[in-house]
Amino acid sequence: MFRKLLTTFMMIFVINLAFISNPSVSTAQVSGEVPGKTLGLKSDADLWRYIRTGNAGSTQMKDELSAVMIQSEGDNWRAIRNGPVSLYGGLGLLGIIGLLFVFYMYRGKIKVETGLAGQTILRFAAIDRFAHWLMAGSFVLLSLTGLNLLYGKYVLLPILGPETFTAITIGGKYIHNYLAFAFMLGLVLAFVLWVRHNIPTKIDWEWLKMGGGIFKAGMHPPAKKFNAGQKMIFWITMIGGLSVSMSGIALMFPFQTTMFADTFALLNAIGLGLPTDLTALQEQQYNQVWHGIVSLGLMIMIIAHIYIGSVGMEGAIDAMNTGEVDRNWAKEHHNLWVKEMDEKKKTNPEPAE
Repeated sequence: MFRKLLTTFMMIFVINLAFISNPSVSTAQVSGEVPGKTLGLKSDADLWRYIRTGNAGSTQMKDELSAVMIQSEGDNWRAIRNGPVSLYGGLGLLGIIGLLFVFYMYRGKIKVETGLAGQTILRFAAIDRFAHWLMAGSFVLLSLTGLNLLYGKYVLLPILGPETFTAITIGGKYIHNYLAFAFMLGLVLAFVLWVRHNIPTKIDWEWLKMGGGIFKAGMHPPAKKFNAGQKMIFWITMIGGLSVSMSGIALMFPFQTTMFADTFALLNAIGLGLPTDLTALQEQQYNQVWHGIVSLGLMIMIIAHIYIGSVGMEGAIDAMNTGEVDRNWAKEHHNLWVKEMDEKKKTNPEPAE
């Protein structure tokens, strides 16, 4: 027993003596330095730069992303999302609302100058209205839930508190993900139903030169079923809707696509020099930023569309409510379309009851 105690005591004594006699060992335990004249926790500049710029090392894990210690591009993504995207997106939304208010104060509600005829003409069938409201209704909810993700913690969180805000945000996430497919369906239906009416023609240039007739009373530029303004909205919605749908799918099913790397490779053919060796995380960051930018752009445009189709113009909302519009309204805003419908009716008269 005595020998064991003596042996233990001697071992402790030798270890302490080693620490005292070797300053590098004792210092290592205090400052984190490693014996042998290495830098230890004082990182080598080249090594730190290599890690900080997101370079991958070696790993035994199946997930290759685990070899990257620091994904530094995340700082850039956060700075862009919380900086220019949030700032200019918010200014754009507030700006279009302000402009429409000023326009309303200047022009007021655009009336049917010849008065309502009391006779209607079918403008949109049931299938047209279904496609419109499917796309429009889902887009409104997608916009609200998306805006909550971008601005909610600054606007709603201080008002509602963390528990209520968390519940709303989680519910909004599911609404956003699932209603996205309803929006895509509405987008496809609208394209199939209306693309033939939205091919640009020379008449559209006349409509644009007259500013659509909305700035001055008594001006009624020629237009078919869709005027130049509606055609622009149609194509922006189709292209923007397709783009936001693709980026949305990439966000819902992460690390499955290389949409931006492939797009950058195509653009490099004209000498842009864009990066193509994007990591999976970088792809998602590009998707998220692009999704936000395009969505905010569509929101700004759709706010103007909602205004002119409701409080901004008398009789316009009827086109998507009942499908029937007043004949005088149609003659003032879509005169060539009314002529086409009248000629078609003469050629194919309805059978007498």
